[in-house]
Amino acid sequence: MKQTKSSADILTMVQLALLSAVIVVLATVPYIGYIKIPVLAIQATTIHIPVIVGSILLGWKSGAFLGGVFGLTSLIINTMEPGITSFCFSPFVELGDGMGGNPLALVVCFVPRILCGIVPYWVYQGLQKLFRNPDNTRKLSVLLAGIAGSMTNTILVMSMIYLFFGAQYAEARGLAFEAVLGVVLSVVGINGTIEAIIAALIASAVVLAMRRATFLKRRV
Repeated sequence: MKQTKSSADILTMVQLALLSAVIVVLATVPYIGYIKIPVLAIQATTIHIPVIVGSILLGWKSGAFLGGVFGLTSLIINTMEPGITSFCFSPFVELGDGMGGNPLALVVCFVPRILCGIVPYWVYQGLQKLFRNPDNTRKLSVLLAGIAGSMTNTILVMSMIYLFFGAQYAEARGLAFEAVLGVVLSVVGINGTIEAIIAALIASAVVLAMRRATFLKRRV
């Protein structure tokens, strides 16, 4: 049955609400959405997976909204339960002299997460137009879009921490400033790669399963 514009809009709102709820659950249930890695003083994340799914299925605007929800949960958690590097994500956290209270933390917290919701859609759409037989390569397109979205988040977060808070990050971690770049590269190369693979596999499974539903066949 053909959907009217209003019913399609309502459906999109419902789907956004459900994906937003998943993000909130992942953010609030310990060791599911944010997995703390004390050795690197970072939090590995799976919370970007519903952002990637929403981007591919619902479009880049919906993906940007979900990325904003992701960023908001990060801001709240780093403010309410601060760690030694939470000042990089929340301007409301201050640790020692000159560490914290910087509005650039909002840029680190929100911009990479919003772009994490925009990039997958355009990567997916671009690959689908590139391939001559998109139906047979759809899974590959979703996988690569998932990797792109995840790496966008990791690369931008770590790059912005280095650019905006490099010296403070080094002090908080008890490192020489010269060592920070190595930490950033190791997080991106190791942690980021693992996150990207997991995100791509889960997101592709969810997207392809949901695509079989009648109400999504026209979208993806």
